[in-house]
Amino acid sequence: MDKFTTLTGIAAPLPMINVDTDMIIPKQYLKTIKRTGLGKGLFAELRYDEEGKPKPDFMLNRPPYDKATILIAGDNFGCGSSREHAPWALLDFGFRCIIAPSFADIFYNNCFKNGILPITLPQSGVDKLLDDASRGPNATITVDLEAQEIRGPDGGVIHFVIDAFLKRCLLEGLDDIGLTLQKANAIQAFEVDMHAQRPWV
Repeated sequence: MDKFTTLTGIAAPLPMINVDTDMIIPKQYLKTIKRTGLGKGLFAELRYDEEGKPKPDFMLNRPPYDKATILIAGDNFGCGSSREHAPWALLDFGFRCIIAPSFADIFYNNCFKNGILPITLPQSGVDKLLDDASRGPNATITVDLEAQEIRGPDGGVIHFVIDAFLKRCLLEGLDDIGLTLQKANAIQAFEVDMHAQRPWV
């Protein structure tokens, strides 16, 4: 998993509440178990018309938001089913950070396991960032995980809170497998010891 330290990029505004995982990645895209290629299906029902053509009024179809790496969203983002394809699709599109007043619990935890930083802020902070994100080419913000702060295009700073363990996992690029492999020597020693004690197992 890629490490997350500091991210500077275009912030895309999506001021919608209760964006569920089916809206993030519709069910017809769930036939794959690959983490790549799902970006094209991200927000498909919002991005494309019935003929599959991009809707010009949807922000991710317009520059500079088509290259956005930060998403400013509404309350209860990622609700609905627990599909891990949702963070996969966001990551494949290019998003590494999502900022919202609240997240669904399973989606929130899935983000950390896939290298995405979900940040919870009071509505006032989200509103400020939505305003920043509406500036088109000037919608660039910086997210500093180590300092736990977000810096806007006007120089304003917003601090955020994050669990220390989840922060360390992102800073070091550790998913569940990576965390397990940190104990590889202890696991191997245990297996050798168990084999010596119970060779018949």
